[in-house]
Amino acid sequence: MTEKREYRDDYPNKTLYLPGPTEVREDVIEAMAEPMFGHRMDRMTDLYTTIVEDTKEFLGTDNDVIVLTASGTEFWEATTLNLVDDGGVLCPTSGSFSERQANVAERLGKDVDRIEYEWGAAVKPEDVREALEASDDGYDAVTVVMNETSTGVRNPIEEIGDVVADYPDTYFVVDAISALGGDYVDIEAHGIDAIFTSVQKAFAMPPGLAVCVVSDDAYEREVEKDTSSWYGGFRRCIDYYDRKGQTHSTPAIPLMLAYRQQMKHMLEETHAARDERHREMAEYTREWAREHFDLFAEEGYESRTVTCIENTQGIDVADTIETVSEEYDMVFSNGYGDIGEETFRIGHMGEHTVESIEALTDAIEDVADL
Repeated sequence: MTEKREYRDDYPNKTLYLPGPTEVREDVIEAMAEPMFGHRMDRMTDLYTTIVEDTKEFLGTDNDVIVLTASGTEFWEATTLNLVDDGGVLCPTSGSFSERQANVAERLGKDVDRIEYEWGAAVKPEDVREALEASDDGYDAVTVVMNETSTGVRNPIEEIGDVVADYPDTYFVVDAISALGGDYVDIEAHGIDAIFTSVQKAFAMPPGLAVCVVSDDAYEREVEKDTSSWYGGFRRCIDYYDRKGQTHSTPAIPLMLAYRQQMKHMLEETHAARDERHREMAEYTREWAREHFDLFAEEGYESRTVTCIENTQGIDVADTIETVSEEYDMVFSNGYGDIGEETFRIGHMGEHTVESIEALTDAIEDVADL
């Protein structure tokens, strides 16, 4: 049995270079300290409609937006329950999180067909088309992880979406948990029916809220079904917003206050400028990785928000992470799962800049004697 470890008041502050959670602005943290109010008051309507409509403006979408108190994992379940019936789901898997998404669908009792890739490889649009063409009855949905956090691969969801669009009875679901907000995607142009994220990643907010953008077709699909998610049901969430301008269940109000404050910064920066800043950070990190190590992701499919670095020099990854944390108060991440010591990961997302990423790579060079 796990023993209690008392939470103290003397932890040193660490700068986070994780694949999430990431750094949060001070004024965004302070926004959570406003006096509490009721989630059925007019003040809540003002707050929730502000963050929903600001999110639409930032992402450049006319589709419906749902903001729920949850991890992004909630929308693995909800999109599967809302969109998948007897037709089953096609799940390309190329890393831990796409494999987990497929596993969630199986645990929900859905028929799942995989297109399996080695970790580090990207999903190919032509493979998706081949699988769709080979299916006798078609699929209710295709799910793709936009940014495989475990491997640093950015899958070509735009091209995949264009393929799925040729199959109008199949819905396209995108897990963009570690990408949306830092890596631009034109949602409507590529037929994405549901795309979701967690705000502690590229949105650079405290953890605890999940965001999902839902097409009209996906909404209508759920309306036609006999069963769907209760908490994350598109109709339940969107209809309640249309009637009341609020969430159907009690939300984490302080987190939504933080969301409102951070979205002001994101709108001021603009989506295009935020995308460009993330591109610059990614390019710097890749160049540094190639100089000292190598990249784990397939060439041409590298993530714009997290770089997975192949440990070609055989450094002690765990010891390097611990020493950088102790000596520089910076925290980056080991590799994920079976590639834990073979790789390490640097999250360059949210409010980081090339200069702040350079400070981390300098520290790694010093500690690892590169």
